[in-house]
Amino acid sequence: MSLYLKTKDYFNTQQEFDLLYNKEYDMLSTHPIPDNLDIYYNSEEYVSHSDQKKTIIDKIYQIVKRYSLNKKVDLLNIYKKESNKLLDIGAGTGDFLLSAQSKGWEITGIEPNDLARKNAALKGINLQSDISKIDNTYDAITLWHVLEHLPNLHQQIKKIISLLDNNGTLIIAVPNYKSYDAKKYGPYWAAYDVPRHLHHFSKTSISKIFEKHNMSVIDIKPMIFDSFYVSLLSEKYKHNSSKYFNAFITGFTSNIKAKHSGEYSSLIYVLKRIKN
Repeated sequence: MSLYLKTKDYFNTQQEFDLLYNKEYDMLSTHPIPDNLDIYYNSEEYVSHSDQKKTIIDKIYQIVKRYSLNKKVDLLNIYKKESNKLLDIGAGTGDFLLSAQSKGWEITGIEPNDLARKNAALKGINLQSDISKIDNTYDAITLWHVLEHLPNLHQQIKKIISLLDNNGTLIIAVPNYKSYDAKKYGPYWAAYDVPRHLHHFSKTSISKIFEKHNMSVIDIKPMIFDSFYVSLLSEKYKHNSSKYFNAFITGFTSNIKAKHSGEYSSLIYVLKRIKN
């Protein structure tokens, strides 16, 4: 693997990391991977675990999240079956599962972070802490910005797919390092989020990785608001201030360019088992 660029943990520790390019999968890998990743999540500012609304960026995140929840459930409902059993991996504070439950899904969720599980429990959503505690199969499995966090990637994918019904649907959302906003911000691009993000995917890498597990991408959907939110954080990391106008222009430009290239800031992949 060759060096793609050097970046930092701008969110928390300011520690430097390399992003290495993997030609086989057209993806990037964070190097080195710390022995104890938990300490990099230990911050009250990590909004997906805390539901906080302290800053303007936090509030924007929560507004976008509420809008996105409806879109996610609408997508999920396209693949709805009679049993409607859903497993959400990396469920955070449980909002997606709560929305899916309201639309008739029988829900199960996994979330390793203690704070996030406690916040989910306050909403009536009881989450498991580890995938090893799951022994059912599901009609749909979702990972919303989770795959990039998982160590031992192929081993984890194998376990996830083993929990999927033969005709089930796997839905994955991940950042796209080939987007315009990623290229513009370079090492300051917030969606690199090292070392919490261990892997950095392209459309090619998702297809190649999952083909090795007998899964095929049947649809790709954009997450158009991610370019704005990620650009806001990237401006903060680069300039130490939230340049809202600059972030809006970058997010808008990224989406316009992606209409032609397909390279949105984040992408949702819908996968099914390959029929033999």
